[in-house]
Parts: sequence; C-alpha cells; structure tokens
Amino acid sequence: MKVQMIRTFGGPEVFEEALLPDPSAKAGEVLVRIVAASVNPVDYKLRRAGPAIAPALPAVLGCDFAGIVETIGTGVEGFTPGDAVFGCAGGVKGMPGTYAEMIAADARLVAKKPAKLPFRDAAALPLVTITASDALQRSGVGSGQTVLIHGGAGGVGHIAIQLAKARGAWVAATVSNEFKATLARSLGADETIDYRAESVDDYVERLTQGRGFDVVFDATGGSDIASSFAAARPSGQVVTIVSQYTADLSPMHAKGLSLHVVFMLLPMLTGEGRDEHGRILAAAAALADSGRLKPIVDSVRFTLADIAAAHRRLETGQATGKVVIDVSAIPTSSLAAIEGGAVNV
Repeated sequence: MKVQMIRTFGGPEVFEEALLPDPSAKAGEVLVRIVAASVNPVDYKLRRAGPAIAPALPAVLGCDFAGIVETIGTGVEGFTPGDAVFGCAGGVKGMPGTYAEMIAADARLVAKKPAKLPFRDAAALPLVTITASDALQRSGVGSGQTVLIHGGAGGVGHIAIQLAKARGAWVAATVSNEFKATLARSLGADETIDYRAESVDDYVERLTQGRGFDVVFDATGGSDIASSFAAARPSGQVVTIVSQYTADLSPMHAKGLSLHVVFMLLPMLTGEGRDEHGRILAAAAALADSGRLKPIVDSVRFTLADIAAAHRRLETGQATGKVVIDVSAIPTSSLAAIEGGAVNV
C-alpha cells in the first residue's frame, strides 16, 4: 500500500511517499481501505515536535478516516466486509496512522459511516466530534442550559455548537469576524460574540444579565482560560481542550467552578475507554443522518500525494473548516453495498 511517511520530525517537507506491506486484521480489528482522511492540528503538532505520544519513526501520521471494511479479525461483531465506516484510530504511539491506503483499526474505535454523508464529510468528523461530545457530557450540558463556546467556527467548536443544540442548550459562540459569525449562526448558535470588539464583562451582561454561563467550553486550543472563568456563573462548569500552560486558578476558586480537561486521544494511548469512542461515533452518525450534524469541510481538495500542502493549509490558518485528503477510490465491488448517496467522495 502507498503511505505518506516521516523519517524525521520537522516541517511539512518531511513527508515522503513510501510503499509498505498491506496490514492484516488481527483479533478485534477491522481492515479498512481508506477513501478519505482528515488533517487535525494534533497531526501537525506531532509532525513538528514529536512529543511522547508520537509514533516511533519512521511513522505514518493521521488520526481520522472514512473507508470500506475489507476483512474483519476474530472476535469482531457488528461489521462485515463492504461496510462503509469511519473512525479515529491511528497516528499516535503504537498505532499506524491514516495517511495510508489501508489501516487495521481497533473495531472499538470505528462505527458505520453516516449513510447521508459523503466519505469526505465523514472523515472530517471523528476526532472533533468525540472531543466535543466528551466535553459536553462531562460538563452536563442539557436542556435549557446556557453554553458559551469559545472558537465557535473552529474544528471542535463548530461541531460543539451542533451537539449542544441537539442536547437542548441555548448556545453562544465567540468568533473573530462576521464571516465566522454567519457560519456559527448557520450551525445553530443563538448568539455570536466578536471577542475582539466586546469584553467578557459586556457580553456576559448582555447575554446573561450578568449571571454568567452555565457551561463555558474553550475549544480554541489556546492558552486563555481566564476569559472562560470570567464568563462562567458561580458553581458553573468550564471545559478546555488544552491545559499545557501556567494559569491563575484563583478566579476559579472564587466562583467555585469545576474545570474539565478533555484529552481525546487518551483511550487510544492507554487502551481504556475505547468502546465509548465507538458509541459516540454511532450516535454522531445517527445525528448526521437526521440532518442535525454536519461538518464544515474546506473547499480545497488534496490527495494523499498532496499531504504536505494539506498540512501547510491547516497550519497557516488558510482553511475554512476541516482539511480532508482523498486517499483511495471506492472499490467497484463495494459500490452496490453503499447506501444514501455515499458514493460522493
């Protein structure tokens, strides 16, 4: 199979095409021919710095995929050859990634693809959807609650808006310009906030009469937890996807806040809790098929050979929505088994 491999950590230029033997499905695994894969910030962070969670060199990166099941390993239930599936199942320590034509994936990390989404859209969903779902679940988002999502037009944020609305919440989202505000509102945000033009105190007063939000989800991947503490109500919930920096927690203490840190890759690294990822993806597929969940996919298309350019586009902030790469054509033998227009890749 063709792969895009790195032999050293560094810039996008470190990718090189290589041929590797096709993997096989071991016990508990499904062998998937990858049709599309997406690029996430964690991918270029691993490529650049090679932290402890990076796969050993030479490495194939990439977490997300959508594709067709070719074979199943012993002990696997719920999948058969020919199934269209999606998941987040590679690209970290001990797990070969998805910048490849095939992957032997832990079946617990995989679910059947939404029938109404093309493979490209499905490949954009897994990592960000699991992250957003975990954040909303752990913070107890439910009907009638007020939720503030920082980075509402970002990869995780734009999914979090839709999932929070599906849970019955009232949702506000911070954005950096009117284009992103329009996008966030189109996804269901009840209010948008230009964080460059309006202070936290001002929008908390305007939108919550000074009370504060029940839940604040910082989906930006930045290092400003202070604005989340300031926006939360007393005894409220704050969730972040990044905590690798020093911050003053005294405002959190003063309000009696609860802080949750989401590290979505943890089950992949430890092996614990993988079934929950599959459950979240199955629920997300149902939401997508009901029209209540759809990713924003960047308009520029890339192939597996273009992976360096795909990384540059995401890394330099040029993309609007998820960057997706086309990997393989759908096998002719699988076309008849695919439902709901999923042949549109």
